[in-house]
Amino acid sequence: MSVLVFIDHIDGHIKKASLEAASYGAQLAAQSGTSAEAIVLGNPEGLSDLGKYGITKVHQVQDGSLAAIDAQVYAKIIAAAAEQTGANVIVFSNNSSGKAIAPRVSVRLKAGLVSGATALPEAGGAFTVRKNVFSGKAFAQVSVKTERKVIALNPNAFAIAEKGGTAEVVPFSATVDAPRIKVTGSTKTSGKVALTEADVVVSAGRGLKGPENWKMVEELADVLGAALACSRPVADAHWRPHNEHVGQTGVAIAPNLYIAIGISGAIQHLAGVNRSKTIVVINKDPEAPFFKAADYGIVGDAFEVVPKMLEAVRKVKGA
Repeated sequence: MSVLVFIDHIDGHIKKASLEAASYGAQLAAQSGTSAEAIVLGNPEGLSDLGKYGITKVHQVQDGSLAAIDAQVYAKIIAAAAEQTGANVIVFSNNSSGKAIAPRVSVRLKAGLVSGATALPEAGGAFTVRKNVFSGKAFAQVSVKTERKVIALNPNAFAIAEKGGTAEVVPFSATVDAPRIKVTGSTKTSGKVALTEADVVVSAGRGLKGPENWKMVEELADVLGAALACSRPVADAHWRPHNEHVGQTGVAIAPNLYIAIGISGAIQHLAGVNRSKTIVVINKDPEAPFFKAADYGIVGDAFEVVPKMLEAVRKVKGA
């Protein structure tokens, strides 16, 4: 069962989610005693370093017209790579790129698709994969019976495993159709840490009472090396930019640590953050729904708790 992993990148750097997908693909290949290869469209740095994560060969397509992702074009190329390499399983990250491309590859290859996978297939027997359902409130075991399979792995659901080694980078010849999408301009979101790639996220809601009180949240994020986020009412009130809105109608994230300050925890917000490994909630209302989902909760006024937290973190960092 050979495995092909799609490598996603931005600004010349391979995304963390793709390193997780590479580790997943390598371990999946090891289960069946075969190898894991990768397909990349573009020219990011460190392609040979993918060998550290178990990738033996990287098939690289270099074409200037592929700078902007066109899901139809990408899907055609990746499907062709799967055919040429004889891959039985194609692995994506279940991020924005993977969600657009993986279903199209599945249709082209007549392959069963598991989106939102969280674990390796069960060893032996049927090809059964666990995935998130109902906005992360439950798991389902999905059995795929097609000859080829497509798996979209949830970000931060599988640990990156470094094994050492170097991947062979080879050119992949593909017929690149003219993109149907024309990008006339783009605006990059600001912030030291990308929200979807962050291990730690500090978020705040209406409990901060106004945008003028965000400085302490920014300081906490800064000392923790975290990304900033907010609830929907905050973004709708224009206290913070909409790209920081996390939740069911915003960005879905899965950091190792999510700190929620002054957020009640409505179900729509929880749907976007409940895959976080550890959730810390700070709220002065002991009945706030968020406490039911929290791993750690602090009942207190954010204007008193956050400065003390800042002081404690700075003391540890200083030590």
